[in-house]
Amino acid sequence: MNSPLRSIAAAAAALFAAGAAHAAPSFVNGLTIAASTGDQFGTSVNDGRLGMFSDLYYDRSRNEWWGLSDRGPGGGTLSYETRVQRFTLDVDTVTGAISNFQVAQTIKFSSAGVALNGLAPATSSVVGTAFDPEGFVINPRNGNLLVSDEYGPSVYEFNRSGALVRSYTTPANLVPKVGATPDYNAGPTALTSGREGNRGLEGLAISPDGRYAYAMLQNGTVTDGNLNGGNLDRGMYSRIVQYDTTTGEAVAQFAYRLDGAGPAPAQGRGISAIVALDDHRFMVLERNNRGVGVPNANLSTPDKLVYTIDISGASDVSGIDLDAPLPAGFNAVTKSASPLLNLAAADTLADPSLAALGGRSPEKWEGLTVGPQLQDGSFLLLAGTDNDYSVTQNGSNVQFDVYYNPLSGARLQCDLGGTTNCYSIAANGNVGTTNLGNLPAGYALIPGVLHAYKASATDLGGYTAPVPEPSTYALMLAGLAGILARSRRRRDA
Repeated sequence: MNSPLRSIAAAAAALFAAGAAHAAPSFVNGLTIAASTGDQFGTSVNDGRLGMFSDLYYDRSRNEWWGLSDRGPGGGTLSYETRVQRFTLDVDTVTGAISNFQVAQTIKFSSAGVALNGLAPATSSVVGTAFDPEGFVINPRNGNLLVSDEYGPSVYEFNRSGALVRSYTTPANLVPKVGATPDYNAGPTALTSGREGNRGLEGLAISPDGRYAYAMLQNGTVTDGNLNGGNLDRGMYSRIVQYDTTTGEAVAQFAYRLDGAGPAPAQGRGISAIVALDDHRFMVLERNNRGVGVPNANLSTPDKLVYTIDISGASDVSGIDLDAPLPAGFNAVTKSASPLLNLAAADTLADPSLAALGGRSPEKWEGLTVGPQLQDGSFLLLAGTDNDYSVTQNGSNVQFDVYYNPLSGARLQCDLGGTTNCYSIAANGNVGTTNLGNLPAGYALIPGVLHAYKASATDLGGYTAPVPEPSTYALMLAGLAGILARSRRRRDA
């Protein structure tokens, strides 16, 4: 960028960071979706129980909603063929109110005819068919599905049947390694470089023209943090990786400053979603690990905030560690001084349609997307939660269903797929020793949640929708043109 343009970008970013006047999007209503809801393969824990929303995406070219499920129940210990759901949702075009969630299609991911499974990599040095999908968009240039993964961390492109088309190239500094050897199962204190375990590419966005995809780490790499007495203190920055969708290669990385006084983020903070507003501005969902969840039930101080950011004045940090404040001459992305949305606001959780939560915030707000435009020109924003299938993640091959009481906030675990042999779960995640027998009254599996917000163009600082996707006919013609071109090249040779 030349000097005059850099000055303009810096000035615009300064105004943006100062919190240029804007109204806040307004909460409309919410839905709770029973954890026992099934997809098109049934309702069993390992094949059918709806995985809720590790990410959300609204495809305005086709008026289609998509909800991405992650690696499955049990945190990578139980076999699960990974998938994405296309769903329908009734939207009141005046108020933005949502209702009538229904699964319309379930697509399983595969490579060369082999299902991609949520089990952790069988061989530590090779990802293989292990897949932990976390971020989802549709490329408007060809209609293909792009999915970011935590295991690799990887970005994959699938056709609309879920078959792998190609893999993007993972930047070397993101590959988890012990010394010079890739290790996709090692814990954070054993790794010497690359992404931290279970904190890989959590969010995914795409530019309105489809030229670039932006994948975002939940937290920084291992070397972006510091080992402290045998424990990893996560760094204050996460990374946004910019990919060229034509080549599948990373072209830049940008630093995003997490909340907290530093040098490490507070309360286990990390990002859950990134959504493009135009070719340089995004919404980022950042959250802590408080709220109603599976691993623990720390209900205090839930903090689930959506910020707007601008990368136009940010530096490429591909070649540096982010374990300290950025060196002179390097700029992080510009982050709004105040959040655009607070997904854990008390008035939203008091909505009568969310009674199954008992007025408490879910821990894992992970999905966010810009929905259809409403009659007054505003936009529907949809946010959603990941309920971890309401199954334990205890690190073993024996897992249990988790049940929640919205009145007391208490939790129990019972036999997987059943309601017998139930035990209490303490706030710290410890399991009681007294068998309570069958599931007591008042408990249910932890539901999934959707929130609808109404946002004006001013709220969003403007919004550029993705370009229309090519029609099936246009794609067919493009394919024929490619075949003819290859034929001519062979003939001329």
